[in-house]
Amino acid sequence: MDVDGLRAAFPVCASRAYLNAGTDGPIASRAIAAARAELDDELASGRFHDHFERRLELRSQLRDRYAARLGASPDDVAVTSSTSEGIARTVNGLELRAGDLVVTSTDEHPGLHGPLAGARDRRGVELRVVPWDDLPDAVEDRTALVACSHINWIDGRVVPDGLAARCAELGVPLLLDVAQGVGAVRVDVVALGCSIYAGSGQKWLCGPDGAGMLWIDPSLRDAVAVTEPGFLAMADPHDPLSGKLRADGRRYDGPSLSREATAFAVAAHDVLDEVGFDAVHGRARALAATFARELAERGHEVCPRGDTTLVAWRVNGDGEAVRDRLASQGIVIRDLPGRGILRASVGAWNDESDLDRLLDALA
Repeated sequence: MDVDGLRAAFPVCASRAYLNAGTDGPIASRAIAAARAELDDELASGRFHDHFERRLELRSQLRDRYAARLGASPDDVAVTSSTSEGIARTVNGLELRAGDLVVTSTDEHPGLHGPLAGARDRRGVELRVVPWDDLPDAVEDRTALVACSHINWIDGRVVPDGLAARCAELGVPLLLDVAQGVGAVRVDVVALGCSIYAGSGQKWLCGPDGAGMLWIDPSLRDAVAVTEPGFLAMADPHDPLSGKLRADGRRYDGPSLSREATAFAVAAHDVLDEVGFDAVHGRARALAATFARELAERGHEVCPRGDTTLVAWRVNGDGEAVRDRLASQGIVIRDLPGRGILRASVGAWNDESDLDRLLDALA
């Protein structure tokens, strides 16, 4: 891999140790150029038929790219605004009823817990919230849904072994929040054994804020209603009162993603694709493992983790103050409020000098 070339594609790497892709990935110059080209054309040409055709063309390109990252058919992938939107569309679309049991973990992001709390409060769904490692044992015959992360957003652990098999055994849908999965590690939705996979475009795929994806197993599609059908969901947008939806995953598309943002997302994806996602994934995971080992060697309490791109460690005192002190030194990580944990998101665009800067600053 041409590491120097990859780092040069992301200008922030020249001035900062940027270790925050678990929140937002670094921005590639090419992505900005792609967005600017679309905006310049809109400025000069206005926005009429050709503009909307271009939006649809770019959306199709982005769908193809997201599908490739999921190991899925483009027909089964919706383009959304975020992981949270994909989760909410699914939870709201499932016919969950009073007394249905939904199993989740204590470690989930608010973007997952929020829709589940809504289902509890509006529909009377029973939530069973258990420690991460206890998820497989918490699934029982009356479970209607299991919802958890593919990669634990706090510390980088991988979805517990045996959970997918347990769900399959009992015929329970498994919804995975993949904000820290897609783009960070290789994904094959079928091999994972999940039913729904909701992900983000702005994190490890380095796209714009407001881009995401949703895959729903085609066999489950009729069970997940489209609760807010919009223009893009309709089989014939010129006859919306027919109520007929698209037959494929496009029925779950988000209502709007701007032309320039979609171009940004496509270009950002392609910067990484040209390097090769296997290489991107492998380098990021190897760097993260090195960083975790060196943190531990220097006496820091590293949280349990998997072979992923996240490294979390416990901090004494005010994590937010440490985060801000590091930012003032050009080192970008995040704190996890209320948990006493700092988290570094290690990408292929990082190098050993970034890790050394952080390690030295923590000393």
